[in-house]
Amino acid sequence: MPVVDGLATEYQDRVAFVAPAWKAPLNATSSRANQLLRSGLVMWGLDENQRIFSAYGVGYQPVTILVGADKTIVKTLHGGQGSSTLRAAIEELLSISG
Repeated sequence: MPVVDGLATEYQDRVAFVAPAWKAPLNATSSRANQLLRSGLVMWGLDENQRIFSAYGVGYQPVTILVGADKTIVKTLHGGQGSSTLRAAIEELLSISG
C-alpha cells in the first residue's frame, strides 16, 4: 500500500485511488490503513459484505483494478505490484481515458 500511496501523490490531479478492504474488523483495518496510506489521497473503506469485490469478480487481495472514466475495467493486476508496473498501468489508463 505505500507504493499505491506514493502513486496517489504523483497522480492526484488525474486519477482517483480507492482501496476497499475486507475480512478484518473495522478498528484493525482503520489502524492499518492510517499507517500505510499516510498521504490521505487514497480513499479506503471496509467492504464488510464484499459488494465491491463481488461486483468486480474478485475473491482475494491484493488485486489492482483500473477503471476508466467510462466505468469500464481497463486492466486487472493480480497480486502485489511494484511501482513501475503500477505506473505503466496508470499511464496506459490515462492514454485510453484521456
